[in-house]
Amino acid sequence: MDKQTLPRWGWLLVGLFAMVLVANAFNMAVLRPAGVPEEYHVITVITSMAPVLIYIGVWYDEDRQPYWEQSREHIVGDLVFVIIGAAVGSAIALVAIIDVGLPQFLQDIAAMAVGFMLSWGLFWWRNPTLYGREASR
Repeated sequence: MDKQTLPRWGWLLVGLFAMVLVANAFNMAVLRPAGVPEEYHVITVITSMAPVLIYIGVWYDEDRQPYWEQSREHIVGDLVFVIIGAAVGSAIALVAIIDVGLPQFLQDIAAMAVGFMLSWGLFWWRNPTLYGREASR
């Protein structure tokens, strides 16, 4: 894939849209027939979108290219941490606020914020040197 085909926001938009389609197909094919309440379907959407948010930036930025020189096992481990972090973070947030009476939109936004923060935090924890230059500026 050529980075110059689209700007970063374009790649993000394409990746996020693709993952929303995949997550909703999973929700319809697996979670709905299993009887999982509709309010919890957002967790799969958040979990599928988190790697896109993190890895598009790592792939697109020239100063983060050394990340791809790490072992395949390390990269797969990072991906697992990102996915688990997004799933656990969004699930904890959603369970904590589901009965508060907030509109579903606000519940989804809160779950997204917590899920994305936890997944990015775990990614940063495993790769502190990747963002070390920005922290020292």
